[in-house]
Amino acid sequence: MKHLIIFLFAILLSPISSEAQFDRLKNKLKGALAGDNSEVAGGLKEALEVGVSKGTDFLSAKDGFYKSAYKILIPNEAQQVINKVKSIPGFGNVEDELIEKMNRAAELAAAKAKPIFVKAITDMTIGDAMNILMGEQNAATTYLNKTTNQSLYNEFRPVIVASLNEVNAIEYWATVVNAYNRIPLVKKVNPALDDYVTNEALKALFNLIEKEEKNIRTNIGARSSELLKRVFAQQDRKN
Repeated sequence: MKHLIIFLFAILLSPISSEAQFDRLKNKLKGALAGDNSEVAGGLKEALEVGVSKGTDFLSAKDGFYKSAYKILIPNEAQQVINKVKSIPGFGNVEDELIEKMNRAAELAAAKAKPIFVKAITDMTIGDAMNILMGEQNAATTYLNKTTNQSLYNEFRPVIVASLNEVNAIEYWATVVNAYNRIPLVKKVNPALDDYVTNEALKALFNLIEKEEKNIRTNIGARSSELLKRVFAQQDRKN
């Protein structure tokens, strides 16, 4: 069984340069999958957990959102409010303050996201794992996004709301919106922050997991677990 796992991971994590090569690997894989696949699925889940852990750890660190490529900016619907209230005394720095509060909320929420992703990975069936093994280089991330995005949103949004409240972002935004709505002749608005920040945070998480999935497939230095080191050592000897 150990050799089967090594063989399958070598196929999963090796770059494929042509369609013909991919077809040959698929045929080999079909033959290899004739036995017990439970350990193979377990190995794949471990590899996915590596990507999830790195993604959530990065984004949940201080400035993981706020000072990174994943910085959350003002939503389009809110920008008209920001532009109007900047001229009101006490709101001159409203855009910078709101951006920092949104990103701090996302960082707090990301710290609580890992168990949600891990549960989704744990619930993956052996059949799901086999389909991922036969798929593209981002197949695992695509699977997680397709099967967990809505449930993650449902669980993640209350965390975002709590995090926004923890940094006083919702109360602060309500003050901004109220000031805007008191301006003569403007159309009253109430753009919600929680939905926007939740979606932006989830986009960032899936983006980082996809990058880590690719990294594990192609970069020796990314093989952090004993299983991945053993698998890739075997693959390296073959190459």
